Amino acid sequence: MNSADILRNVADNPHDYARSLKDHGKSIIGYFCSYTPEEIILAAGLHPLRLFGAKDDTGTADAHLQAYCCSLVRGALSDVLSGRLSYLAGAVFPHTCDSIQRLSDIWRLNTTFRFFADVVLPVKLTTESSRLYLEDVLRKFRGDLEEGFSITITDDDLRSSIRTYNSIRSSLKTLYSLHSRRGLPGAGDLNAFVRGSMVLDRVEAANRLSDLVETLTGSTGSPSSGKKVILAGSVCEHPDIYRLIERAGADVVWDDMCTGSRYFEGLIDEHGDPLVALAQRYHDRVICPAKHSSVRSRGDNLVNLAREHGARGVIFLQLKFCDPHSFDYPYLKETLDKAGIPSMLLEIEAQLPPEGQLLTRFETFTHML
Repeated sequence: MNSADILRNVADNPHDYARSLKDHGKSIIGYFCSYTPEEIILAAGLHPLRLFGAKDDTGTADAHLQAYCCSLVRGALSDVLSGRLSYLAGAVFPHTCDSIQRLSDIWRLNTTFRFFADVVLPVKLTTESSRLYLEDVLRKFRGDLEEGFSITITDDDLRSSIRTYNSIRSSLKTLYSLHSRRGLPGAGDLNAFVRGSMVLDRVEAANRLSDLVETLTGSTGSPSSGKKVILAGSVCEHPDIYRLIERAGADVVWDDMCTGSRYFEGLIDEHGDPLVALAQRYHDRVICPAKHSSVRSRGDNLVNLAREHGARGVIFLQLKFCDPHSFDYPYLKETLDKAGIPSMLLEIEAQLPPEGQLLTRFETFTHML
């Protein structure tokens, strides 16, 4: 298979890939958020794996959770309680929302994995003290991994990991730019490449993405004839969403998502103290609703993205019962309205609504642009 097919395959079959890694002696650490310091996990010789949750019945999880928990949390708990995540050596839980915090507690009480860590990063990222606190959190996490796996993580290990992640993020941003300017690769492929880079061995992911950049840079292409839109939200592991948006006459030219630009924005300084550099990146990167930098930062970011890429509208794609994104939505919509940028809100769960219903909503919005 070529690099694109490999990334798509691991994105669609993360459990199969993870089990094959474990069979080859790799210890795998699951995580749920783009604020997880993956660089430290990789520097420890471990494999970080983004967990997206089950898409089928979550009955085993429903017995432990309130009905208003999002499908990501219910699906992840269902996966671990049913044994589908038996390949894990442990998991990391950043402080993102109340549901993830409760998932952390239930996970810890109902599993026997070797490693468990709550990584509570600061919420307010507006002061020097918050950056220093972030350094302390990362330093503690490094020590927790060293103690949990009886290893030593050197600064050289961290610098090597940082170089790998800088390569991954640079390539992903280049691929997004190629799509925005020339329509290659497709928006659905971009989503698969981002998700695949969260599953595939990171050194291989860096090489595969670099190969894609080289291949597509030399290819001819032209921008889509569809009306340009920005996708905003938390996670999207439904490639069909992009296909339906295209059928409706639009094209996702950029996004503000955890499975998109928020994952790759912001490179890390490869010189000096690696923990200080890591803290700086997580302090300065484009924020999600779990963090605060200013009352206007997220809205201004969406407006700037729309103008930079010529987008005529924004589609909010949010998990049902996701409180942080729901709290931010009214002010984001108001900011877009003032800038003259139309938007629509689509709430989804692990199981998508019928295709015809989705297509009708996308077509209606596209016709308004």
